[in-house]
Amino acid sequence: MVMTGAAVIQGTKVSLAKLLVATDFSPASDRALEYGISLARRYNSQIYLTHVITLDAYPMVAPELAAETEAKQRREASERFEEIEKSGRFYGLRRETVIAEGSLWPTIENLVRKYEIDLVIVGTHRLGTVEKLVIGSNAEQIFRQARIPVLTVGPAAKGEAPYEVEFRNILFATDFGPGAEREAAYAFSIAQEHRARLTLLNVAPYVEDYSEEAVTRKREAVTKQLRELLPTIPEFYCSPEYVMVIGEPVEEILRWAKAKHADLIVMGAKSRKGLAGHIPHTKAQRIIGAAPCPVLTLKS
Repeated sequence: MVMTGAAVIQGTKVSLAKLLVATDFSPASDRALEYGISLARRYNSQIYLTHVITLDAYPMVAPELAAETEAKQRREASERFEEIEKSGRFYGLRRETVIAEGSLWPTIENLVRKYEIDLVIVGTHRLGTVEKLVIGSNAEQIFRQARIPVLTVGPAAKGEAPYEVEFRNILFATDFGPGAEREAAYAFSIAQEHRARLTLLNVAPYVEDYSEEAVTRKREAVTKQLRELLPTIPEFYCSPEYVMVIGEPVEEILRWAKAKHADLIVMGAKSRKGLAGHIPHTKAQRIIGAAPCPVLTLKS
């Protein structure tokens, strides 16, 4: 699914007919599943609850031992899926459980294509102290490379997922990089459908001239850019607000998310292959790791 500014102008809604929730049965994955169920109730979606068996960590294991390990993991995954089914959490929802084998991202990518998935949902976890907050490398592999939007539920996301999701306050953060129009269109479409307050935020790390007059001119120019990201339509069901601030981008995005009581942050994620998840302290890592709500990323 590709959303464009033109699509929003024509009234196209975000399609969330098919959701893929990737799970490793950890508490973080369980929270992601709760958000997936909440979204499914709102959008009448079908959920594909997916567990990928990866043997990448054991490249030198003998074939017979690898087969035995895979069979054991399949049995365990089937038992966990059965427990989830018996819990009644899926009541009234269309769902399918999928156990697949292979390297994580290529396997998820194949499933996205096979089932024509509209949104991938993953959970992240905390390692160590708050100062060493990181997200799981598996989650980053997915949101850095997925061609469709990815909703990541981080360890700091507040409270439990609502019974049926209702986004009241959405923060869209942009640096006007490649893909900004598509990202804005997606944020706007969700905000319109939920009649949410939409804050469009640009953070300038610095300005060449800090005089009051220069900062005012900069703010006016950025506000104009932000306005141009939204379509010209006769009626806004959401309430857009345009904000430009000067500061450290991650700190300001998190500060505004808390100040606006954001239910959702929408932002771009730069494509990165090979070392995804192994480059420490990226902006996306820091934001997702400390965000007070889920973060929806679209690959730039």
